[in-house]
Amino acid sequence: MPATLPVTVLRGFVHDRFDVSEFATSVFMSINMVAALCAAPWAGVLADRFGRQRRLLTAALVLDGLLFAAMTAELPFGVFLTLRFFEGATHITALSLLLSIAAETARRSGGKNGAILGMVGGGLTLGVALGAPIGGVLGRIDTLLPIRLAAGISVTLALATWLLVPSLGRSGERPGYRAILSAVRAQRMLFVPWAYAFVDRFTVGFFTTTFTLWMKRVHDLPPDRIGLLLGLFLGPFSLLSYPFGKLSERLSRTRMLAVGSLAYGIGLLGLGHVPLSMLPAAMVGLGVVSAVMFVPSLVLTAELVPASVRSTALGGFNAAGSLGFVLGPLVGGAVSSGVAEAGGGTREAWAGGYRLAFTTAGLAEIVCVLATWALLARLRASGRTT
Repeated sequence: MPATLPVTVLRGFVHDRFDVSEFATSVFMSINMVAALCAAPWAGVLADRFGRQRRLLTAALVLDGLLFAAMTAELPFGVFLTLRFFEGATHITALSLLLSIAAETARRSGGKNGAILGMVGGGLTLGVALGAPIGGVLGRIDTLLPIRLAAGISVTLALATWLLVPSLGRSGERPGYRAILSAVRAQRMLFVPWAYAFVDRFTVGFFTTTFTLWMKRVHDLPPDRIGLLLGLFLGPFSLLSYPFGKLSERLSRTRMLAVGSLAYGIGLLGLGHVPLSMLPAAMVGLGVVSAVMFVPSLVLTAELVPASVRSTALGGFNAAGSLGFVLGPLVGGAVSSGVAEAGGGTREAWAGGYRLAFTTAGLAEIVCVLATWALLARLRASGRTT
């Protein structure tokens, strides 16, 4: 939830507060993902090497809350971005450790990866879905309120983690750092789900930044309306993750991944041409097809590696997604602002820039499917997945 609470107040919290450009505003949404890209794999390695996921998870959540609180102070823009960088590292550490606990729970339950990871993925995306509209409502009262709520949520979750999350350390000798990294490197087919993690988060990066700026600049929508539209995309995504995860235990995971991604990419291609009155329905449709593809990529990551290095593999999955999140807002901002400036900066020029940005996002998704189609077929033929 703290990940998307600031989304609908970006203009007030970053752009207007520090008097910076739209590109610099996009950097705010990307720099924490740069940190996440660096931190996610090592969070997984630490979990595989030492266990103690609960302690690490609690510490990461406490630090995340403190960093959010610090960002509400009067600061130079450079210090503000530095805090955002470290917030991204603590956030992705907590997420990677949570997925590690979920994957170990799935292993102990008899391999119900689809249902359990679907449940956890649905919970994560439900928080993301609620963050945008709640941030929009609070943002109309005070731009800093969503950030303060994010800080409170993280600290509260730290306490809940310490009291409620079980310790699921595996018995027996744990592999060393070199053995963990060698085991993960040996599983070259991990590239496939990691590629989908990258491109999926790449496109979501367009929603978290480019879409919100588009709705404000071209359609002059208030933060709560923007938050509602994002909620219509993320709500079905979250609510359907568990059912589709359960379904992936009976249907072909590779076909769900490819077909869902292809439909999602085609939807993104047309998003810029949808009238404002039809945009809510389009956002719901995109949310549904995104749920089809999300859990299979997560399950595929978990089942391609032995249990002893699963946390590291999932950390790599998050790192790939973080790289997508880094590039998504930057590419979206560069494409939209480039087209707008070439067209004289008029409202129509900005509208054309935002349309081209989402066309770029849709093409990225489609290219990913075409590039990995044969590899997915090979994985299915080898019996390593369905």
